[in-house]
Amino acid sequence: MAQSGQAQRRVALVGGGVIGGGWAARFLLHGWEVRVFDPDPRAQARVHEIIAHGRRSLPALGDVMLPAEGALQFAPTLAAAVSEAEWIQESVPERLELKQRVLQEIEATCPPEAIVASSTSGFVPRVLQQGARHPGRILVAHPFNPVYLLPLVEVVATPANDPALLTHACAVLTGLGMFPLCLDKEIEAHIADRLLEAVWREALWLIQDDVATTAQIDAAICLGFGLRWAQMGLFDTYRLAGGPGGMRHFIAQFGPALKWPWTRLMEVPELTDALMDKIANQSDAQSGHMDRATMERRRDDTLVALMRALKARDVAAGGVLNRHDAALARAAGVVRHIDQIGDLARPIPTLQRVVPTDWLDYNGHMTESRYLQAFAEATDGFMEIIGCDRAYIAAGGSYFTAETHLRHLAEVQAGQSIAVHTQLLAGEGSKLHLWHEMHAGGVLLATGEHFLLHVSLDTRKSSPPAARLADNIARLARAHGALPVPVGAGRRVGDNARPQ
Repeated sequence: MAQSGQAQRRVALVGGGVIGGGWAARFLLHGWEVRVFDPDPRAQARVHEIIAHGRRSLPALGDVMLPAEGALQFAPTLAAAVSEAEWIQESVPERLELKQRVLQEIEATCPPEAIVASSTSGFVPRVLQQGARHPGRILVAHPFNPVYLLPLVEVVATPANDPALLTHACAVLTGLGMFPLCLDKEIEAHIADRLLEAVWREALWLIQDDVATTAQIDAAICLGFGLRWAQMGLFDTYRLAGGPGGMRHFIAQFGPALKWPWTRLMEVPELTDALMDKIANQSDAQSGHMDRATMERRRDDTLVALMRALKARDVAAGGVLNRHDAALARAAGVVRHIDQIGDLARPIPTLQRVVPTDWLDYNGHMTESRYLQAFAEATDGFMEIIGCDRAYIAAGGSYFTAETHLRHLAEVQAGQSIAVHTQLLAGEGSKLHLWHEMHAGGVLLATGEHFLLHVSLDTRKSSPPAARLADNIARLARAHGALPVPVGAGRRVGDNARPQ
């Protein structure tokens, strides 16, 4: 279950295709009320399918619970969708006359303070604003598929847009866990699609000239430079390739090669039936054995795993996720200090999160090492509560775990919301004895019993904690001393019968 208590905000989505459905999942899972308008009778099923993918994968990116899911409605008319909306996202097909007409219809009925954003991948905002009565409310917010996972959204404005509106738009997108990349200048296809177009054009020539197949081209990307680009992009990659001389040396060494006839970037092969058949047949041979749903699940699970790896290092998309986690924790009032706890005489909530897909094992449930990770995160939460935070550790004090006993009492599945509560069994001098219980929906899933020692990071030996930590521990020890000893505490390995 997601966190509750945040004010409901409303978004209108005009167009329920792949991009519109992705926006629906992104907004809905961040607590917004979502209204979708699309005259296509297939749109509802499509949007529901995309939202289901989002429910499975988006919560797995974070280590903090998302807000309570918003309400989803399918509006019978465009006017009904956009009324009372704070944000309106247009995601209709890439036809200029269609987009301009739809944007004008939106303007005729939407609230005057609403932001009207277009998902266009190619048109610049000044042409979208043509014919609008209030062009300053229209801008470009171009996302990437799957919208519910990838953080990048290119934001493009014109001088007609008030800087305050642009600031507000970026704040909304950041609140959705996205990274608004504000372009300084309008240009067709913006930044990312122009780069993708260059690679796509060259790939078409490689197939046309029988140099490579679709599978070989994809292998070259995903097994080579694609992995580097996920964490440091193009220019940092080449900066490192320049060795000690950096970017200047790289350009001096490889720049002249840009004039060699290696690529055909300014030419486009004619998309004849023969070329399209060749591409389609090679694509079928490459991945035709998988249906679309299987490919989408595999894509999403892989993206989650890659982005979580970047998150552990606070790099690129991982940094965006970490900042979003911190914002969600602040908004949800996650306890970070002992003085924020209303009632000390009960176990402390130290962790609430969703189980990500990369925590599963070959049996399809959470692998045993991830139970320890969850309890380690709960221990970190407890440490922060008593004052053993990053500043304290940087000053030279910390706790080391000396002994651990875990009990696995029930299966834990991907996407399941788990909560850990922690009881202080004993705390005296340099010693801490913690008891963690992991629950989901009232079911006890696992327990963790941990013995820790306070150490000096200078000597790497046991030492007494600072006075303020000792005082906080003493407060908890007095309060938790009145609690019953948990069933299972002190058990040996093998005494793992489920408590009745």
